[in-house]
Amino acid sequence: MTAVVPRGLYALTDAGLIGEDRLIPAVAAAIDGGAVMLQYRDKSGDAGKRLWEAQDLAHLCRALRVPLIINDDVELALAVGAAGVHLGRDDGDVGQARATLGTDAIIGVSCYDRLELALAAQQAGADYVAFGAFFSSSVKPDAVRATPELLRQTRAQLRVPVVAIGGITADNGALLVEAGADLLAVISDVFGHSDIRAAAQRISALFDKV
Repeated sequence: MTAVVPRGLYALTDAGLIGEDRLIPAVAAAIDGGAVMLQYRDKSGDAGKRLWEAQDLAHLCRALRVPLIINDDVELALAVGAAGVHLGRDDGDVGQARATLGTDAIIGVSCYDRLELALAAQQAGADYVAFGAFFSSSVKPDAVRATPELLRQTRAQLRVPVVAIGGITADNGALLVEAGADLLAVISDVFGHSDIRAAAQRISALFDKV
């Protein structure tokens, strides 16, 4: 592990919840509400749109000193000077991403409900690992389910920060923080509200209580 990963709310964007004209103010509001890291997630396949949105977010996040992570696209992360990349099952390996993005990049890896994947990612040099979905998720309704017990198991075996994702809200997130999650990755319960700043504050506050 080479990069410092903060503890707290990890806000993930979603084009279905945030229109193009609202992306920057929505993300600024989430950061103002306490988000400590941001992931740009866009599955549209529109390369031009993804590039200019990621560039705008990179400028904003640098100004506000919040790491910007690009979902599933190492080359886009490199092009916009993002802080790092998040890799899913089919998005290449940690070593290749590290070679492209450098030693200071934050590289996260999805590990679903499998501790052995997290151990392998840690060994390969990942800066954080992510488990989930922990709850029913409208974004990924068919995602495999992880349990809070998995988070408890990781405490004795992982040195890298652990992200919990999937259907997390201000009402159920405390359970995961108590179980050992260092970050809560949230989409809908941040960007699905009209008052994004207040929504982010509610989730960020969970880390102060636990």
